[in-house]
Parts: sequence; structure tokens; C-alpha cells
Amino acid sequence: MARYLEAKCRLCRREGEKLFLKGSKCFSSKCAIERRPFAPGMHGQGRRPRRASDYGLQLREKQKVKRLYGLQEKQFRAYFQLADKMSGITGLNLLQLLESRLDNVVYRMGFASSRSEARQLVRHKHVKVDGKVVTIPSFIVKEGARLTLNRGAEEHLRVKAAMEAAAQRGLAEWVDVDLTTSQGVYRQMPARDQLDSSIREQLIVELYSK
Repeated sequence: MARYLEAKCRLCRREGEKLFLKGSKCFSSKCAIERRPFAPGMHGQGRRPRRASDYGLQLREKQKVKRLYGLQEKQFRAYFQLADKMSGITGLNLLQLLESRLDNVVYRMGFASSRSEARQLVRHKHVKVDGKVVTIPSFIVKEGARLTLNRGAEEHLRVKAAMEAAAQRGLAEWVDVDLTTSQGVYRQMPARDQLDSSIREQLIVELYSK
């Protein structure tokens, strides 16, 4: 599978907002978008802001959400097609599917400081779902499922740092987590008002519906 190998901070600068791709660095003074709040590239700082077309707004929103969850275009489109076939609001269905990915749930439970770190934990067989090791980051976690870190994983320095930071910042409302035992329950899919209000999922629906 194709992977993005360039500096992740460039993605935040391109979208003009924090996507929290670098874990604790995003909350520090070293955050690239804090130091250089303009688009990357040799002409990024000198570009004059232009009024984006409707298509341009839709494309940027899709790119932002796709990068936020660390997906390639083919994966993202597949999630949209699945969301479109489900009953209910397509945009909300899409966000709930993305939030139910195993790597995202591990991140939301505070076991990793970023979704990319959460993917590593999953792929390296450190995460159990209802007592069984799952190594597929895209695995869809069902409501009520219990996630547990394997013995030894919680002793990794990055995992410790992530859990300490999560305890200070607070956790998502739709998960119940016991950081002392490194386990948690995916209680329910998040409601729309519990998710990032800056995401305009309707623009993505309009883009893919053309």
C-alpha cells in the first residue's frame, strides 16, 4: 500500500490547521503551523489568498479529513461508498465509520499519541479486541467491544507518554478507559456534536456525489 513519506507537518500547513499528526509535538511550541502559518513550498508565504471555488472548498475538505485519519484516496472513497449505502445521513455515517477504525479507537483511548503510532501498535500485535489479537488497523470496532494492550506494551516509553498526556487532556466521551490497566470499552459511536465541529462533511458528500 502507498504511504506518505514526506514531512507530516507540511500537510497541516497545506490545510491551514492542525491535524495532530505528530502527537505531543502538535501541542508544543515546536508545532510547524505555529512557527510557519503559511502553505509549504518556496512560494507559500508570498501567495495571495484567492477565493476558492465550490469545487476547491470541497476538495480541500476531503483532503483534510483523509489526511486527518491517515488514509489513501482509494480507502477513503471506499468508506464513502459504504456510508452512502447505509441508512441515515451519509456524512455522519462516514465520520462514524472512520472513528470506528481500530487504529483510531486505540488513539482515542489514549494508548498512542497519534493515529500513525496507533497503527504501529496494532500491526505489531500489541492490541487485543475482546481478547483476540487484531493486526488490521482498518478493522471496524463494534459498539461494546473491549480493547486491551498486550502485556509489555504499556511499558513502552511512547505508550507511557501517550497515556500520561491523555490523562491530562481528557479522553473522548464515547469511550470508557482505565489507563491503569491499559484497557477500555468502545461504548458507542460518537454523535455529531461530539466530533470536530471544523469538519464540514457535507462538502465531501457534495464532491463525491457529482
